[in-house]
Amino acid sequence: MQWIERNRGHILVVLFNLAVLGALTVWQRVPSPAPIQLISPLSTPSPTLSPTPGRLRVHVAGAVQRPDVYYLAPGSIVKDALAAAGGPAPQADLNHTNLALELRDQQQVYIPSQGEVTSVSASNAQPASADSAASPTSKININTASAAELAALPGIGPQLAQRIIDHREQHGPFTDIRQITQVSGIGDKIFERIKDRITVDD
Repeated sequence: MQWIERNRGHILVVLFNLAVLGALTVWQRVPSPAPIQLISPLSTPSPTLSPTPGRLRVHVAGAVQRPDVYYLAPGSIVKDALAAAGGPAPQADLNHTNLALELRDQQQVYIPSQGEVTSVSASNAQPASADSAASPTSKININTASAAELAALPGIGPQLAQRIIDHREQHGPFTDIRQITQVSGIGDKIFERIKDRITVDD
C-alpha cells in the first residue's frame, strides 16, 4: 500500500494513457460513413419534330371525272392530279396536255375536251399567281369567245370564264376591254395580266 501511495501519480498517468490509447483504437475501428453523393437526374432529350412538307392545293378542271380542288404531295405532276380527279373524261383531249409537268401550290390543271382550241393547254398547271410565258399570236374577243378560250387567259379559269359569258348575256356585249372588271372576281390585278390578250373588236 505504501508503494501505491508513493507511486500514485505515475499510476494515474499510465491509466490515463491507456484509456486514451484504447479510445483511439476503438475510434479507428469504427467504419466511417460513406460520403453523400448528389446524383443529378438524367436529362431526357426533347424529341425533335421533323417539319412536314406542306401539300399542294391543285384545282383540276375541264374534261375530268371529278373536277375539284385536290391536295397532292410535293413533287407531284399533272398526271397525279389527273388521277386524283378520277382520270380523264371520255371526251378529254390529252394530246395537248403535258402530263409530266411538275405542279406548284394553288395551280389549276385544265384538261381540254376534244375539239376545243389548243390554246387552252397553254394554261395547264401554270401557277395562279404567275403570268403565262407564252406570247399570244392573236387577241381573244371577249364578246364572242367560248368558255374554253376565256379559261385559257391567265388567271381566269373555267369559273370566271362562265361569269364573263353570263355577264355579256345579261348586260350585252362589252364596248371596252376595261369593262371586264365589272365581272365578279376580276379585279385590276387580273385585268393587267389579260389586257394585252383581249379585245372587243372583231
